[in-house]
Amino acid sequence: MTTRGDLGAFGERVAAHRLEAAGMAILARNVRVPGGEIDLLCRDGADTVCVEVRTRRSAPGTAAESVSATKRARMWRAAFAYADREGIDPANLRVDLMVIDLGPGGEVAHTAHLRAIELPDDA
Repeated sequence: MTTRGDLGAFGERVAAHRLEAAGMAILARNVRVPGGEIDLLCRDGADTVCVEVRTRRSAPGTAAESVSATKRARMWRAAFAYADREGIDPANLRVDLMVIDLGPGGEVAHTAHLRAIELPDDA
């Protein structure tokens, strides 16, 4: 992986594979909405799930740490914009974070699926 785009695309492929293995259906990738983009759009039972994928070449855990309150608020704004556009009940909407940490050789060292990321209070 030589570019940031390559790294992100790789992480999204790994995340999609892991989410499908966990029983979620991938509905779409890189969904553009006003104010942002949803990396992976999934179905988990009755829930529509907007998944942010974070991939980092560093120590385990750093990808998750890179998601600030500001970023969480943007993730939720994108999710609400999608739900509004598609007529989805916000009660059936969820925002998840999929973390992919790579080891020194570029191998997947750690993954984590963080479900139901909270909307920051100040958003």
